[in-house]
Amino acid sequence: MKYFDYAATCPLDQEAAEVYVKAASSYYGNSSSLHDAGDQAHELLEYSRAQFACFFSVSKDGVYFTSGGSEGNFLGIQTLLSSKLKKGKHIITGAAEHSSVLNTMDKLRESGWDITKLSFAPDGRINLADFLNVIREDTVLVSIQHANPEIGTLQPIEEIGRVCQEHRILFHSDCVQSFGKVNLVPVARSVDSLTISGHKFYGPKGVGAVYLNPELRWDPYVPGTTHEGGFRPGTVNVPGIAAMAVAAEKAVGGWEVYEKHYRTLREAFLKSLNPILAKCNLYKADLPSTVGMRINGLEGQLIMNEANQRGFAISTGSACQVSQQAPAKTMVALGVEGKAAKEFIRITFGRETEMEDVRQLGDALVKIVGENL
Repeated sequence: MKYFDYAATCPLDQEAAEVYVKAASSYYGNSSSLHDAGDQAHELLEYSRAQFACFFSVSKDGVYFTSGGSEGNFLGIQTLLSSKLKKGKHIITGAAEHSSVLNTMDKLRESGWDITKLSFAPDGRINLADFLNVIREDTVLVSIQHANPEIGTLQPIEEIGRVCQEHRILFHSDCVQSFGKVNLVPVARSVDSLTISGHKFYGPKGVGAVYLNPELRWDPYVPGTTHEGGFRPGTVNVPGIAAMAVAAEKAVGGWEVYEKHYRTLREAFLKSLNPILAKCNLYKADLPSTVGMRINGLEGQLIMNEANQRGFAISTGSACQVSQQAPAKTMVALGVEGKAAKEFIRITFGRETEMEDVRQLGDALVKIVGENL
């Protein structure tokens, strides 16, 4: 199987896997225990925390470890709401946010919060003028995803952050898709919280991190919580965190090299589509590892199944929603409706992706189109 779904998840880096096994077998104490075994685990945990603080160029007092991106988004939003800078019940978010954010917003709406969802301009980004137009006196929180997982566009986080600071609005950003692919230091300086997830950059599943502005005063979402400074309950996954730190160091240290690799692959892939290019709608991407597209007249589900039978793993959008058979959220945010919205497919490259793999996938898509249109 040729794998082209790296935006959904990545294989575990071999060195990270070795660190996980070593930590799980040698540093197995509970990091909150007061004996020597607990102290050893605690030292490894704090070393990893300092590493992530370095990746973001922030204080390690603002780094908290979670079970992944979904929990991180939920707790990041809830924690900011407990520390809001002014009175109000209005929140602004994007229409194409990850389901963990949109589901949280739906739950908050049930509790009396007023939620405004912003659609995309044709370039796949939130229009700053539209954002400014929906800000109100009672707007207390903004949650905007940094990198879109379906077409690979980056939102203007720094500009949005400046506006939020001017209006005393707290700002959360889901950076799950962008960590290890771009420099996040400017983003960390522009937000009050951000979320990442280990398995998106070759770390283990079930572990992630949140940066939360340490200058904020906040209340634990679960009262009485002591782990991670009260940010989340449950025994801390020290082996997973240590392994994630190894994977993160490789991702952050090599992102410029990987980006060049992905640009080369993207160019070759698009060239291989020349015979059917007139039938394709290709979406521009800031992340070259992501190709979002539609083939006119063919449902994405059909193309994905046909590709799978030929030995290629592609997707029809975010893995958290494909089981619902709903159109990709990005298509909805872009105003693509009806059958056209269900034509979307996503191809994402990884470090292991080779040039010949890309050409073979392109040839396979050309054949699929020829057989079904």
